[in-house]
Amino acid sequence: MENMSDNIIRVENLVKKFGALAAVNDISFNVSAGEIFGFLGPNGAGKTTTINILCTLTKPTSGTATIDGLDVVHQQSQVRRTIGLVFQDPSLDERLSGLQNMRFHAMVYGVPGSVQKQRTEQLLRMVELWDKRNQEVRTYSGGMKRRLELARGLLHRPKVLFLDEPTLGLDPQTRNRIWDYIIDLRRREGTTIFLTTHYMDEAENADRIAIIDHGKLVAVDTPGKLKKMVSKDIICVKTENNDDAAEEIKQHYRIDVRRDGEGITFEVDNGEEFLPPFIKEFSTRILSVSLRHPSLDDVFLKLTGREIREEEVTNDLKAMVWQHGRRMRH
Repeated sequence: MENMSDNIIRVENLVKKFGALAAVNDISFNVSAGEIFGFLGPNGAGKTTTINILCTLTKPTSGTATIDGLDVVHQQSQVRRTIGLVFQDPSLDERLSGLQNMRFHAMVYGVPGSVQKQRTEQLLRMVELWDKRNQEVRTYSGGMKRRLELARGLLHRPKVLFLDEPTLGLDPQTRNRIWDYIIDLRRREGTTIFLTTHYMDEAENADRIAIIDHGKLVAVDTPGKLKKMVSKDIICVKTENNDDAAEEIKQHYRIDVRRDGEGITFEVDNGEEFLPPFIKEFSTRILSVSLRHPSLDDVFLKLTGREIREEEVTNDLKAMVWQHGRRMRH
């Protein structure tokens, strides 16, 4: 990928403790300029705390973090002008129109009037809201609100855009459109994207992914290289008697199996070659069988021992954008 030679985010030995609990436990990583960087982890893994630190909303216990060379503890005001935030909980004023929300954001960030007007129209056209600019936000659909937040977060030309679950709860078509905007944004303006998501198909859009669990980074790599960690193919079988089937697979093939919903799942090399003789020889009656190659879901399960799931929105997270705007005003 081009334009990724310089690290715009540097995190070194970052620790955040709440009493005896280390929510972030000595993590280090870099994010290159212009990179789409995915940050994944189960609920309570330390994701939100790390983002809070990077966005200057929480101070670390120890360690350092810089954004575009600016220290997130000692140069908070400069950092806030360098980043944009789009979080899963709406922070728009629904009594105002889309255009008024953009103007208020421009005022908070000190965007000059001449630049603001041109930039607002450009961004609202990009997210296909220019025709709706004078309507009150309370009349917008969920997807329209998310698109407006994306446009608003870009108004002051941030070098790094933080996206927390940017498409959570949206229909697949709207999700795809928002991702089109994000990828086009990176291509046109070189904006660095730092995102969290529970949709593993979205994580595939990232250039690299960091997986955090229990406050520790357990992997940082490209989606392709992460999937190679789960080298085998995954076969899911539903039979008339899954207990008998599991025992037969263990005894005959010496393979570990796990119960998966109404069937059983196991891993093999070269699944396409394994399946035909398996189906022919298997004594327990098979109702259905499927084969798939390793996914990021499988990597996540392998590394953390649990499946990624919807996180509860914490009160801290709900307040993040509000706090950020308030601090900008002061």
